[in-house]
Amino acid sequence: MDINFFESLKLLFQIIAVIFVASYLFTRSRYFKEVITGKISIKTQIILTLFFGIVSIYGTLGNIQIHGALINVRDLGPLVGGLTCGPYVGIGAGLIGGFFRYTQGGPYMYSCFFASVMAGILGAVMYYANKKQFVSTPVAIIFTILVETLHSLIALITTTPPSQVVSIITVVIIPMIIINAIGMGIFSTMYHNLIAEWKTMDEKLALETEIAKKDAELHIAAKIQQSFLPDTLPVFPGFSIAAKSCPAKEVGGDFFDIIPFQVIKLSKESLGIMIADVSGKGVPAALFMALSRIVVRVVAGWFDEPAKTITYANTIIEDNSKTGIFVTLFYGIINQEKKSLRYVNAGHNPPIIYRQTTREFFELPLTGIAIGVLPDAQYDQNVTILQSGDIICMYTDGVTEAVNETNEMYGENRLKELIQKNECLEPQKMVDKIINDVNVFAGNEPQFDDITLMIIKVE
Repeated sequence: MDINFFESLKLLFQIIAVIFVASYLFTRSRYFKEVITGKISIKTQIILTLFFGIVSIYGTLGNIQIHGALINVRDLGPLVGGLTCGPYVGIGAGLIGGFFRYTQGGPYMYSCFFASVMAGILGAVMYYANKKQFVSTPVAIIFTILVETLHSLIALITTTPPSQVVSIITVVIIPMIIINAIGMGIFSTMYHNLIAEWKTMDEKLALETEIAKKDAELHIAAKIQQSFLPDTLPVFPGFSIAAKSCPAKEVGGDFFDIIPFQVIKLSKESLGIMIADVSGKGVPAALFMALSRIVVRVVAGWFDEPAKTITYANTIIEDNSKTGIFVTLFYGIINQEKKSLRYVNAGHNPPIIYRQTTREFFELPLTGIAIGVLPDAQYDQNVTILQSGDIICMYTDGVTEAVNETNEMYGENRLKELIQKNECLEPQKMVDKIINDVNVFAGNEPQFDDITLMIIKVE
C-alpha cells in the first residue's frame, strides 16, 4: 500500500477518535468510579479487561498495512488498562489484543503479540510505581513514547528486512508513536478532568452538608436567642407596652427586655425597660447579647439607680469583651405613680417621645458611651416626666438605617411621621405598622442590620 507519513497520521486519527468516544462514555459509567476510588471488584476487573481488550482489537482492525506491518493503536488498550487498573486488567487486555493480532498472521504477528502483552505489563509496573495512581499527563505521554519505541525496536530487530527499515520507520513507526502518544494524552486529560470533576462534586456535597449543618445550628441558636426575649410583656397599669425584634440573619445582636418590679430592688410601682444593639453580627453578637442581657438584668436587682446599674454592669461586660465587641444600650426605670422615667443612654439611638398634647417630639439624649468600651466608664442619668398620651419609641439603628434600592435610608423623619399619623393605634399595632412600613420601604434590598422596636404608650 503506497501511503505517506501524513496520510498515516490522518487514518490513525480517525481510528483513535472512535476509541475515545467509547472511552469517554465508559469513564462516565459506575464501573470507572471504582477505578477512581482504587476499590476495583473482581467483576469490574473482568469488565474492564474486556473493554480494554476490545479497544486493543479495534486498534488492530482499523490498521494500515505496509510491508506486512500494521500501523495501529493496539497497544493503547492494554497500556491504559495497566496504568489505570493494574496488572490483571493491563495484562488481560494485552493478551486479548495480542492474541487477536496473532490470528491476523503476517511476519510481525509474534513481535506484536509480545508487544501488546508487554504494554500491559509495563503499564502495571508504572501503576505500582506511582502508588496505584494514574500518572500525570506529561509522564503518561513520555511513557507511551518509550513503550511504543521499545515495541518498534523489537519489531525492527526481529522481523524487518534491512531494505525496508527506513520506510517502516518513517511511514509506520513514527506515525504510530505520535498517534499513540496523542491518544494517551487525550485519555490522560480526560481521566484527570474526571477526577477533578468528581472531586469538585464531592467538595460541593461536603460544602452543602456543612452549610446544612450550620443552618441547623443557626436555627437552634436563633431559637435559643429568642428564648432570651420576653414571650409576653408584663401588665403595668397606666402603660401599654409592645416590642418586637427581627434579626437580619438567623441570629442577631439586638435585644430588648422588660424587668418587672419582682426583679428590680424597687417598689411595685416601678418597671425596668431596656433596648440594646450589640456590635457585629451572627453567633458572636448573639452570645454577647445573651451575656449583656443577663448581666444588666442581674445587676438591676442590686441598685435602684440606672446610672449605678449600668456603671457596674459595664465593668463586668468590658472584662468579658475580649474581641472588641461592645453594646449600645438604653436602660430606664418607669415610676408608675410619678409617671417619671429615669434613664441611662449608653451610646444608643436616642429614643423618641411623642407628646400628643402638643404634637411635638423630643429625644432622650446620650448620657455615656457604649458599654464594653472602657472599664472605668462613668454614666450619668436623666429623668423626664411623662404625660398621658405620650408615646415612647425605643428602636435600634436597623429601623432608621434601612435602605431601599436607591440606597436611601428610611430615616428618623419617616419614623416620626408614621408615629404621628398613627398616634391612636395601640402599641402592638403601631409596632407592626412601623416594621411593615420599613420592609415596604426597603423592598427587595437586603438588610444587614437587625430591627428591634419597643413602643410604650402612657394612658
